[in-house]
Amino acid sequence: MMNIGEAAQASGVSAKMIRYYEETGLIPPAGRTGSGYRTYGPKEVQILRFVRRARDLGFPMEKVSDLLALWRDRDRASGDVKRLAEAQVKALEVRIREMEEMKAALEHLVHACAGDDRPDCPILDDFGGRHCQPDKAG
Repeated sequence: MMNIGEAAQASGVSAKMIRYYEETGLIPPAGRTGSGYRTYGPKEVQILRFVRRARDLGFPMEKVSDLLALWRDRDRASGDVKRLAEAQVKALEVRIREMEEMKAALEHLVHACAGDDRPDCPILDDFGGRHCQPDKAG
């Protein structure tokens, strides 16, 4: 059996996140020693690794819970798992497009900024709600 720090190290999930996952019911409560310390075995570490991998792939918590339920259900249909994964791919594609748009907007602002000793800053002007004005000095 391991304590929470050892389980965190073995799974790659921080002790804080382990506690959070337990509080939210994503993972079952840990066993406890007589003095109240959490204990974890190989099964719990495997669950934590599963959660970490799903989170690393961007699955939101409710989908991680769905995946865990499917993982535990030996009578599951692999099609159910595939549908969740396909939906996550689509969600990632949307996020990638949004991030590409953010990057392009920020690159435009960076290009518009002279980056000199003057206080004029189109980046801050844009953040403050003013439209980006090209630098008149060239």
